[in-house]
Amino acid sequence: MGGILLAPTHAAAEEAGFRQDLNSLLTPFTMRVELHILQNFPPANLNRDDTGSPKDCEFGGERRARVSSQCIKRSVRMHPSFAETLGQAIGVRTKRAAEHIEKRLAGSHGLEDDHARILARAALGTLLSDVDADGKTSVLFYAAPAELDELADRLATAYHDGLRAQVEAAASAPTEPADDAPAEEEAKPKKRGKKESGDPLKAALKGVVDDFVRFARGQARAVDVALFGRMLAERPELNLEAACQVAHAISTNRLAMEFDYFTAVDDLNPGEETGAGMIGSTGFNASCFYRYAVVDVDALARRLSGVSDDEPPSKAGLDLARDGVRAFLEASVRAIPTGKQNSTAPQARPDFVMTVVRDGQDAPMSLVNAFEKPVAPSNGLGLVGASVDALDGYWQRLTAMYDDAPVAIHLASTHADTLKTLKEYNRGSVKQVIEATLKALDGTAVDSGAEEAR
Repeated sequence: MGGILLAPTHAAAEEAGFRQDLNSLLTPFTMRVELHILQNFPPANLNRDDTGSPKDCEFGGERRARVSSQCIKRSVRMHPSFAETLGQAIGVRTKRAAEHIEKRLAGSHGLEDDHARILARAALGTLLSDVDADGKTSVLFYAAPAELDELADRLATAYHDGLRAQVEAAASAPTEPADDAPAEEEAKPKKRGKKESGDPLKAALKGVVDDFVRFARGQARAVDVALFGRMLAERPELNLEAACQVAHAISTNRLAMEFDYFTAVDDLNPGEETGAGMIGSTGFNASCFYRYAVVDVDALARRLSGVSDDEPPSKAGLDLARDGVRAFLEASVRAIPTGKQNSTAPQARPDFVMTVVRDGQDAPMSLVNAFEKPVAPSNGLGLVGASVDALDGYWQRLTAMYDDAPVAIHLASTHADTLKTLKEYNRGSVKQVIEATLKALDGTAVDSGAEEAR
């Protein structure tokens, strides 16, 4: 699956044991999986802007409904099927990483609760930013539980190797405000900051934290972190470029924004009182969305293997990347943004799902311009059918223009009978589309990952 071509070998190289020089004999190219979805929603407010109205944008000179890529990615990684497929190989985005480290230090390494708390918070303050009185960092840390466990294990080793004295000193340091502190300052909860007793401990922890950063740099211990990337301005060494690109979903049809005026009645109003206990309004729209994403499979495998872009991924990294592709495809098809779910129940499944597998010689291709002109029901077709028809026609024109030859194309649609150019790629069900896509990845790979691991 790794998509790595083996260069020609010679007898002399084989006799010398070319496995030792395998990296020099490898020429990598990129395998990508595109996902194209058409999904028609009833009146809903899937993704709200700062005013509470559904997000929108202009495309093709017309207003369109929009769901942000960030919203889509969160709904995918939080969908139960994502975790079911990957098990523990998923990350968390949180300001409460210190809590996880505290529990690891106290539970697995036997530190006193007070020492575990002080050590965890000082380490997170050294790694990212100061930790507040509730144990929260000022920034979100997107990491795998395995990464946090690794940091905790290193802290425990340092603690038992001589850091205990600094932790005890920090634990016994006074936390009350000085006698001459202003009254308003005395009322505020005291926390350890850069000028407080945590400073000596942070200085002592710098080497441990720096070693952890060197260990964690360039690798992801969770599939979703590798897929969606990580950006930490406070610690750029831990930045990871995403192996997956997700476009904003936009409506194939022209946006018709509407508002729902609602009232709430006080059930205990006396009979002589009339009127609502509350009134308000909320925006909504009904739209058919085109969704597009592309996964760089080899980049995903390399992130999970902890190797650079010019090195082959490990067998374990390749296997986990394959599971990651499956999890991403399954969750993308099933996940729905959670905005206003209880008010609108917009559980509409996609009517068109297509995957395209490409190698590095064939650039990814969004089909969004099939909808540059807004689609409308016509010729006996509803909005979904007209959208499928527009995409089918655009695929034919664009692929003819560029003479593309994807490795594989697989699709399922409730409107498969109206397809023309894409009809031959119909697999009947989404399950078959996903299985065929994974088989295409397996079939296009030279067993280089397995060779490298043996």
